[in-house]
Amino acid sequence: MAKLSRPRRGSLQYWPRKRAKKIIPSVNWEAISLKNQDKKILGFICYKVGMMSAYAKDNTPDSMTKNKRIVFPVTILECPPLKIFSVRFYKNKKTLTEILSSNIYVDKEVKKLVKISKTDNKTQKKLDTIKDYDDIRIIVYSTISKTGLKHKPDVIELAISGNLDEKLIFVKEHLNKEIKISEVFGKMQMVDIHAVTKGKGYQGAVKRFGIGLRQHKAEKGVRRPGSLGPWHPARVTFRTPQSGQLGFFTRVAYNNKIIDFGNISEKNINPSSGFKHFGNIKTDYIVLRGSVHGVVKRPIIITHTLRKTKYQEKKNFDLIELR
Repeated sequence: MAKLSRPRRGSLQYWPRKRAKKIIPSVNWEAISLKNQDKKILGFICYKVGMMSAYAKDNTPDSMTKNKRIVFPVTILECPPLKIFSVRFYKNKKTLTEILSSNIYVDKEVKKLVKISKTDNKTQKKLDTIKDYDDIRIIVYSTISKTGLKHKPDVIELAISGNLDEKLIFVKEHLNKEIKISEVFGKMQMVDIHAVTKGKGYQGAVKRFGIGLRQHKAEKGVRRPGSLGPWHPARVTFRTPQSGQLGFFTRVAYNNKIIDFGNISEKNINPSSGFKHFGNIKTDYIVLRGSVHGVVKRPIIITHTLRKTKYQEKKNFDLIELR
């Protein structure tokens, strides 16, 4: 019998292949903050709108299409402003204390999130009383009621770069204020996309792992593995490609380029009939080169890059129009 020589089926980097526990993925802020010490907020919540075609001028050095007009697909994300819900102080990677922002008593959409008793609004003074801590992070929520998608905002924890004094100053400056996408990211900047993929339910081994179809006279089926393993050890290993859940996984897409961003009141990019399954954009938006995983209206966390590459970083485009 010939020696079996082929790539393994399915990456063990993603294991087990099961549904995500929550629709908003967790982010390793500690690793991202080490790579982005010069930034302030390291992430933002956006919502997938749809895709369009971008006509742009290629300004990439040494590119075969330099100074030429090219066309490539782009994804539109709507990014309503964020507001600070609370400030967390950490000691030895554990929560030391948490101070609620005073604006949660004003915003109607946040009152339904948690049941809290009204206290005084001296948040600024409370922040100065905390001593002996290692890190400061903020809990933010999206003002999604401005988009018309839903009323209940999405809440996540965001990391801030810099030393402790710089973090505390940033928190004080942005309490009870809106944080816009233009304060966090810029044009032609690279970002990482954290989102949950489109769920496809229970699928077979051919679609799930890409195994080949068997000969049409094969025993016990064509769309299945030829063998589940040896007699001994007398069990089926987890490496054997079998049917199961496909999609609705937490995944990260690295080094996506921001082609353009703006506010819909300044530059209207809505089609005449609105975006399919989404409608019209009503707040800030960004235009990303390429595709973004997940379905329309799904919350997406965009962060500063964890492992940028020179190949993606040198790309540069001047957006002409969207169609």
